[in-house]
Amino acid sequence: MRDKLVDKLIKGEEKRQRDGLELIPSENYVSRDVLEANASVFTNKYSEGYPGRRYYGGQEFTDQVERLAIERVCKLFRCKFANVQPHSGAPANLAVYAALLEPGDTVLGMDLSHGGHLTHGHPLTLPAKIYKFVNYKMKNPDTGEIDYEDLRRQAIEHKPKIILAGFSAYSRTLDYKKFVEIAKEVGAITMADMAHIAGLIAAGVLRNPFDDGFDIITSTTHKTLRGPRGGIILTRENEEIAKKIDKSIFPGIQGGPHIHTIAAKAVAFGEAMKPKFKKYAEQILKNAKAMEEVLRKNKIRMIGGGTDNHLILADVFGSLGISGKEAQTVLDEVGITLNMNTIANDTRKPLDPSGIRFGTPAITTRGLKEKDCALVAELMLETLRNKGDVKKKSEIRKKIKSLAKKFPIPNNFV
Repeated sequence: MRDKLVDKLIKGEEKRQRDGLELIPSENYVSRDVLEANASVFTNKYSEGYPGRRYYGGQEFTDQVERLAIERVCKLFRCKFANVQPHSGAPANLAVYAALLEPGDTVLGMDLSHGGHLTHGHPLTLPAKIYKFVNYKMKNPDTGEIDYEDLRRQAIEHKPKIILAGFSAYSRTLDYKKFVEIAKEVGAITMADMAHIAGLIAAGVLRNPFDDGFDIITSTTHKTLRGPRGGIILTRENEEIAKKIDKSIFPGIQGGPHIHTIAAKAVAFGEAMKPKFKKYAEQILKNAKAMEEVLRKNKIRMIGGGTDNHLILADVFGSLGISGKEAQTVLDEVGITLNMNTIANDTRKPLDPSGIRFGTPAITTRGLKEKDCALVAELMLETLRNKGDVKKKSEIRKKIKSLAKKFPIPNNFV
């Protein structure tokens, strides 16, 4: 690269990723094929509109690659319609709201402090300034069970147009059938934000909301799906809804799609169809369970009591007397990257919460198995218990670097 400064920064990031272990559950590594597609000459092309209905000429290959991405993602998730143009997950959610709601209409979604996402109704977000959001919670944060009785009560009281299932920091399984039953009772559309677990659903190791009658699924294409940073909106079978969503994306909230990213999405969807991807997804779950067991043995409180998916939310302040922010910083020092996170009924502030959130998608991509992930969990706890011991942290940093060297980031995995 001729720009030496940017090149230096890229190489620095490559080294950071290579020498450390990535436990942020919303991050992953992509294959060399995905990277090459994302860096292809499609980045030069403007393609406002949809295949066969563009506003510029020269669309022979852009149309083909977008149609391919749509075909593959519909097959992966067993649905009839897909929009692969959203730039990310938040715009995908906003587009669904804009397509199906009028200003002031109500959405019933998961409370942020109980695992929901910012776009599910946080007051500082744009959707919350336009629409009314009401929230359901867990009945008991120590078991993770959703309070479906309260969910139904709120649905009857507020008559939401959309009932939203999905999360950013929730480790258990949602009962999609109950969501659909409640939605039918009040005449609501069902929407599932599956950004975190889309890859696990595509692989068939977690249940597909469409199988229980959900109308819409939104998702990112990175995280467990192991594609480029981007979004998708899937519609199970209602063509009218799908058409409204297409108009909402373009010309509603986005202009020209990022065709290079759509090409990379097509590659990732193709990879997710391979038998090895299912084995990868199965290993993600096994690895998360191995880490859960270490925390349980060490009496670390986990929100939800454990995990059914790829992530764990741990109350490190309540268990170890260290805040989530300090835990994140200390673990970064030894080469373990994760994120601080608010927990249910947190007594601390969001920018210095009680919890940490971590998961297994990225380290599973590197090839770590159960015993390796158990070791990582043990090293995490050893670090937190010796947060002020420079010598001990130096020793742990060497162990993490050695483990990272043993499991290099692969160029291709399927």
